[in-house]
Amino acid sequence: MLTHSRSRRLALEQTIKFCTAPDGVRLAYSTAGNGPPIVRVGNWFTHLEFDWNAPLLRHMLEGFAEHRQLVRYDVRGTGVSQRNVGDIAFDHFVSDLGAVVDSAGLDRFPLLAVSQGGPVSIAYTVQHPERVSHLVLLGSYARGATYRPDRGPEFVEALRVVIRQGWGSDDPSYRQLFSSQFLPEGTPEQLQWFSERQRQSATAEIAEKIFVATQNIDIRPLLQQIKVPTLVLHCRGDRRVPIEMGQELAAGIAGSRFVALESNNHQILEHEPAAEVFLNEVADFLGDPRPKAWKRRARVSEARLQTIAQKVESSVTYRVLVIVGVLATIVSFGVWLIA
Repeated sequence: MLTHSRSRRLALEQTIKFCTAPDGVRLAYSTAGNGPPIVRVGNWFTHLEFDWNAPLLRHMLEGFAEHRQLVRYDVRGTGVSQRNVGDIAFDHFVSDLGAVVDSAGLDRFPLLAVSQGGPVSIAYTVQHPERVSHLVLLGSYARGATYRPDRGPEFVEALRVVIRQGWGSDDPSYRQLFSSQFLPEGTPEQLQWFSERQRQSATAEIAEKIFVATQNIDIRPLLQQIKVPTLVLHCRGDRRVPIEMGQELAAGIAGSRFVALESNNHQILEHEPAAEVFLNEVADFLGDPRPKAWKRRARVSEARLQTIAQKVESSVTYRVLVIVGVLATIVSFGVWLIA
């Protein structure tokens, strides 16, 4: 079964297909762009269609699909993949990745892994070293919060309660707890979108199961078995996954390259300088031309915003409001002096 969704924001087209995991769970994956493949490993919550049309991710999608065939998928229980699933464990994530690349007919490919996708990509690479050409890890880790000295089991249990009680609630304050960790420098609009993405991508029950599975990961013993070229990137001020976790990854994988990105966000925003650095670093690492299309569109967006601002400032209404504001300030100051 094939479905097509054309993004109004992207000039590219994605094709969504379905495959079956070893235990029978239906998985959705998409392809976009042309050229050699690059596989984005699934992580906590995604939604192929929602993400494709969203402004917060379009720069990354455009950047990778400009010179390659970008393959993405929704992990079990989330997005367009089968929602009603039973137990969710780390081994499922690894076998799901294998099912997707097999269904897509890929032979050898680089893996692009963000956050929880990092441990999954590392485990898959250890199992199938002949199929993975490169590893790109962004904001990732080798051990979940359960095994970190600054977090621990109590921290994981506390967040489980928050997810269980508030994930699907009409009160967005629960989901905003996670949004502020992922995007501390996001605009209100971006935070609102990110919060809605959580609701669209998974139920509270599934979100809790995936969260627990990912926070109980400890693949540190596997790091020394990685022999493929590896690039580790991490934002300096990442509040979701501290930069020390990325440094630990790089230290454990022999010959890997570490790049610190100047950002406080877990998910890099389009207009941050870190976005261009990230895309260029990955392109250079893979031997690809540096992507340009996303940057041209970003400049167009900025120019439109500036034009709107200039029109507002030159409008009669705006000038009247400024004059009224100045007069009100003068009157208030005069009243204060008399008093």
